[in-house]
Amino acid sequence: MGRWRRVPSWAIERWSRSSGVAGHTDNSIVIDAPPEFVFDVTNDFDRWTKMFDEYAKVEVLERAGGCVRFRLTTKPDEEGEVHVWTSRRCMDREGLVINAERLEPLVPWAEMKIRWDYLPEGGGATRMRWVQDFRIAESLPYTDQQGEDFINGNSRGEMESIKRYVEKAWSESRSATSR
Repeated sequence: MGRWRRVPSWAIERWSRSSGVAGHTDNSIVIDAPPEFVFDVTNDFDRWTKMFDEYAKVEVLERAGGCVRFRLTTKPDEEGEVHVWTSRRCMDREGLVINAERLEPLVPWAEMKIRWDYLPEGGGATRMRWVQDFRIAESLPYTDQQGEDFINGNSRGEMESIKRYVEKAWSESRSATSR
């Protein structure tokens, strides 16, 4: 899998220099597939519109080293609104870690960072963990607790969707290789 490279040191330094986040979430789910497989599937942008319930379109804008800058477009929400933003994702396949951040537009966030960890579990499974640190934009009437509640609810739903997708892909890949 030669397309993954080490995350450049500048990306790690930028991640660790957060300007003081106020909100924090930590969610995880166990997926019945090996960590390397889960990592590869969840970092295949061509699969995101099938894997994530909320995304209608993913556009890769730039690849540099182990980092990708991309634009996400959501499906219409309950009010019919579509949201679009740009993010950067720095992938370390050897360490099975992702560091990502929302770039623009930030609103409703003043800052949003997420770390994905792919941790080996017994029986060849993976604990996929998302740790998100953020600050709500000061111009909005929301509290950090409301931000945490929103992210926790959304993360749990998306993780369930990812789990179903990856486990199906793992089952299909094992069936194909046993023929």
